[in-house]
Amino acid sequence: MNKNLNFFNTLSNKKEKFVPINNNKVGIYVCGPTVYDFPHIGNARPLVVFDVLFRLLQTLYGKNKVIYVRNITDIDDKIIESSKKNKKTIKELTETITKSFHEDCRYLNCLNPTFEPKATEHIKGMIDMVSNLLKNNHAYENEKHVYFSVSSFKKYGKLSNKNSKQLVAGSRVEVSKYKKDPLDFVLWKPSDDKDPGWDSPWGRGRPGWHLECSVMSEKFLGNHFDIHGGGLDLVFPHHENEIAQSCCANKTENFANYWLHNGFVTFDKEKMSKSIGNIVTINKLRENVNGQVIRLALLSSHYKQPLDWNEKLIQESQNTLDKWYGQFEMINPDKLEYDVLKPLQEDLNTPEYIAKLHSLYEDSSKGNKSSKVKFLSACQQIGLLEDKQSWENFKKSKAKVDKNFINKKIKDRNEARKKGNYKLADTLRKELEDNGVIIEDKQDKTIWKFK
Repeated sequence: MNKNLNFFNTLSNKKEKFVPINNNKVGIYVCGPTVYDFPHIGNARPLVVFDVLFRLLQTLYGKNKVIYVRNITDIDDKIIESSKKNKKTIKELTETITKSFHEDCRYLNCLNPTFEPKATEHIKGMIDMVSNLLKNNHAYENEKHVYFSVSSFKKYGKLSNKNSKQLVAGSRVEVSKYKKDPLDFVLWKPSDDKDPGWDSPWGRGRPGWHLECSVMSEKFLGNHFDIHGGGLDLVFPHHENEIAQSCCANKTENFANYWLHNGFVTFDKEKMSKSIGNIVTINKLRENVNGQVIRLALLSSHYKQPLDWNEKLIQESQNTLDKWYGQFEMINPDKLEYDVLKPLQEDLNTPEYIAKLHSLYEDSSKGNKSSKVKFLSACQQIGLLEDKQSWENFKKSKAKVDKNFINKKIKDRNEARKKGNYKLADTLRKELEDNGVIIEDKQDKTIWKFK
């Protein structure tokens, strides 16, 4: 099998050929959720993107030769604040959100990672790393706070491709009287009696957010591994800080060789924001949209590009899957040739791969058995077309919802026409068309049908 694989590496700011450190142990670490609130569609994107990468690496190197680590951050200031706001214990909150997150993963048909460590299970390792950083003169203690000294690491800023002055000017940095330099970041902070805390050489306290991922990735992948992934928002300060503390604590030149970052998700071309109220949580989508639709929609744009989330995108993805499921049957998946996998091997180019699926579908629909197996195998490579029964069940439930939705829109349109508000009437007709419904006015009645 052709293993030629290329990624755009944030660290070098260019596309590079992927060469694993060890062909028998390909390691990937992806930052998982901080379990203080229900994950939203922006969180779903890295889940699906890096699941596709995991599947591709397994196909190229073998299922038992890829180690995928995705953590759960279950101790953080956001969690403490959320628990107080919602009047729940830390345990109640984190268990509820973690359970919902796992349901989201199943809904999106994401494979389980090889390891899914929780931050609270690795406090000893975090204390050990802080001790090493102090010992190596890369950190300092000030009134029970321990900070990493950014000036002690000459490569700081290489990932975000900025110097120290640019980083301070262009990014929010934590202000603290305990710091020697604005860019220095916390490794350990004291906890009062009401907040979670662990005994340490610097007093009872808790770890800084950046420290957690460094320790958990090292635990399962070693202090130098292949791929680190996450959202674009994590480049600075989170990933920049991970590199600094890991290299300095372990006295290594490198941390992860390849850094992959997915772009942001907007909602109807606006940034998602709780203040605006346009956050779309995955658990809400679970109520009336099939997870396959969400998965295909998330893969419709290249992972590095922004993705705008809107009803048209969802409807288009649903229509495509409905067409594709017409070719479904149970198969033993074929090994896919390079000509099919090539778009994925060129920096996970999922839009080009989906275009390839459309072409394979056309071949399959002509009745050739081998073409059908090839098409279905290619769909299943990216986690699609695996369960027709759930799709049929979804369609039945959707039809009931659709009829109520359609009749309501037609009623609103007719009322708008009576009032002479033809602009609103046209808008409602367009909304129905965008949802796959064609309407026709006949005498005093409006009839409709699906496209």
